[in-house]
Amino acid sequence: MNTAEQSVIHGGKISMMHRILMIGAISFLTQIDLFGAQALLPSLVERFQSTPAAMGFAVNASTIGMGLAGLGIAFVSSHINRRIGIIVSLALLSIPTALAGLTTDVNIFASLRVVQGLFMSAAFTLTMAYLAENCTKEEVAGAMAAYITGAVASNLIGRIFSATLAEQFGLTWTFLAFAGLNIAGAMIAAWYMRGGIDRPPPSKEHPFQIWARHLRNPNLVASFGIGFILLFVFIGVFTYVNFVLAAPPISLSAGELGLVYFVFLPALFTTPIAGRLAVRIGVRKAFWGAIAVTLIGVGLAAPTNFASILAGLSLIGAGLFFAQAAVTTFVGQAATADRAAASGLYLASYYFGGVVGSALLGVIFTQSGWVATLGLIAVSLVVAALMGIRLVVPSSAS
Repeated sequence: MNTAEQSVIHGGKISMMHRILMIGAISFLTQIDLFGAQALLPSLVERFQSTPAAMGFAVNASTIGMGLAGLGIAFVSSHINRRIGIIVSLALLSIPTALAGLTTDVNIFASLRVVQGLFMSAAFTLTMAYLAENCTKEEVAGAMAAYITGAVASNLIGRIFSATLAEQFGLTWTFLAFAGLNIAGAMIAAWYMRGGIDRPPPSKEHPFQIWARHLRNPNLVASFGIGFILLFVFIGVFTYVNFVLAAPPISLSAGELGLVYFVFLPALFTTPIAGRLAVRIGVRKAFWGAIAVTLIGVGLAAPTNFASILAGLSLIGAGLFFAQAAVTTFVGQAATADRAAASGLYLASYYFGGVVGSALLGVIFTQSGWVATLGLIAVSLVVAALMGIRLVVPSSAS
């Protein structure tokens, strides 16, 4: 391992577990705003006097900002100091987060969610690039799995935390608490990400030439399409299931809805092994296994039965996060130039999948119900599995 590779683990002086905890913590504090707000949907519908579909789109409008930021980072990545960019993005994220809890206008709320998405995605994209540029192939797999595990924790703890806090203290204090956590994330990143390659040597190619190179890589393009489908599915399931669980015959309260997200607990244990398994058996096989688990979960979530829905959500969460960890690892390995640009294009596609998922699946849910929504989700997962044929890293890129 060279000096740059050692630096990402803080000079090689801290343990692997410590590194995983730090990367996971940064991820958790980056993405808690995205997922925590989804547990508040019924309360937000009441506050803004909106429909489930409209409020679902407003809450998930952060994915619009995330997609735009992914493209922006992909365009100027060679000029951005990774460490400073991550710290500034997390610090600035706290501002729209706090303001989102103070507004009573749904349009302003949606706009603030877009701005939140810009900063969340910038931090995520630059972190992916920083890890890919400072780690060996095996370390990247573990680091990416740790980052996705942090996202799992933000789904589980963030939703429970937000639902409980909102029930006790209201929506305003919930968003202010999120803002404080964003600042904590910036502080951890400032302390942990010291040394290493902060910015690669400047490229002589125009950003569009780099994009064109990535888009001529069929393996990378397949990963971009898969990323689109992964968040399309995730947003569709975990946004609109809230309304299924809050309505008769299940009729859960806001606090009880928060507890439902213990369904992400299995993913906390399965996601950390995704990187190692992808290295051992190949990304493609690991990905296909994850999609198979997700499809089983979709089938279980279809009946309006509380126990069956919980079992289905557990499998969907575990499968999707495992797939995400495997594919993000693949992007860093398959890119032949400017990994930050490749990560930005991947995340732009990933988050635009969330935009389409919240809008399209919201309409289907409103007009045709839960089973029809899951039907389209199942079809999209089959398409992702077919795209998975391309998840093979050429020997020249590895």
